[in-house]
Amino acid sequence: MQRVRHRHLIAAFAAALTATPAAAQSLYVQAGRLIDGVSDDARTGQCITIEAERIKAVAPCGEPPAGATQLDWSGFTVLPGLIDLHTHLADLGQSADLAAPIKASPAETALVGARNARVTLNAGFTSVRDVGTYRGLTDVTLRNAIERGDVPGPRMWVAGAYLTIPKGGGELNGVVPNEELPPDMRLGVAATPEEAAAKTTYLLDHGADFIKTIATGAVLAIGTEPGAPELTVDQLRAIVRVAHARGRKVTAHAHGAIGIQNAINAGVDSIEHASLADEATLQLAKKHGTWLAMDIYNGDYIEDVGTKEGWPAEYLRKNRETTDAQRAAFRRAVALGINIGFATDAGVYPHGLNARQFRYMVRYGMTPMQAIQSATGRAAVEMGRDDIGAIVPGRFADIVAVKADPLADIAALEKIDHVMKGGGLVR
Repeated sequence: MQRVRHRHLIAAFAAALTATPAAAQSLYVQAGRLIDGVSDDARTGQCITIEAERIKAVAPCGEPPAGATQLDWSGFTVLPGLIDLHTHLADLGQSADLAAPIKASPAETALVGARNARVTLNAGFTSVRDVGTYRGLTDVTLRNAIERGDVPGPRMWVAGAYLTIPKGGGELNGVVPNEELPPDMRLGVAATPEEAAAKTTYLLDHGADFIKTIATGAVLAIGTEPGAPELTVDQLRAIVRVAHARGRKVTAHAHGAIGIQNAINAGVDSIEHASLADEATLQLAKKHGTWLAMDIYNGDYIEDVGTKEGWPAEYLRKNRETTDAQRAAFRRAVALGINIGFATDAGVYPHGLNARQFRYMVRYGMTPMQAIQSATGRAAVEMGRDDIGAIVPGRFADIVAVKADPLADIAALEKIDHVMKGGGLVR
């Protein structure tokens, strides 16, 4: 049995794919340090047996299974593939040009999304929850293309479109009169509880995996204020009722305290941003077990790059009003033991830089292990998935390896050395 050193991984893996089916589907990975995504301690001397796309066993290293290809990652920290709970792959990305989303066709948007997906996967993020796109259902198209193997990318769970009030935080405001926007840019616009329920049904019928609601105004939307409630409690309840009846989760974009409380009381499963959450709001989230997905890195990016590139003054003003408050709320949420998942809003800043947020999570109260778990085992729990997020038997063999020790320096995750998705070596 040949023992494969890391510098020869790609060549050896390619050779395995041309061997017998059993050899192609059986791998034996020797880990240096193993962080499995669910345990609180790293382990050494562990080997991972992979068959087909799944992890078969994790045990002290010994004799490899007959016919298995060995991968020597003994010089690396090995972790589950990372999960980002708030991305926008199927979109053009933020810029100073308010009209950019409407200038690009749905096909062009999907192709840009394919590039974003490849970059994200190469950065070690093997799963994402993609929380909305202006061009409705392009995220469904991209997810399906990845699942077919047409383009490389992470596993995607998609929202289809934003469920928002007319001219709310999920609309492309300030370009043309909203009524003149293309129909695919208004798939989730709802003015009443009945419309909100109907739009929810439409999105789920057309491939959405979960529902993204806009419960308050947005930082990066013209004419809306982050602290102002938008979807009403009745609208939110109508959405939750339809989605939960079909076994689907609902998340709410919500910055302001009243909007967050409205969403929690309506029964949503998670809150995006939570920038202006006060003590009462955080206590409510803790009481209900509501997850928080707080993007505490990108405020610095918006301030720096947005200022240099001339993003709208309204955006920059709202970003300054929410960034420090959000980080204080994050620190308090950590102290309270509230459920927190790793969520970056990638797309506001370039895809592939998702791991920059880890440093901020540690700076604002998490231990390195807590930050890692928020993007692995804990993120899987938030999504209701038992097939990703951990290096344990039965899960997909989504695995990353990094030379440095992220428990000593969490910034090590900003440079992932090797990525595996479903037992296939990406790099």
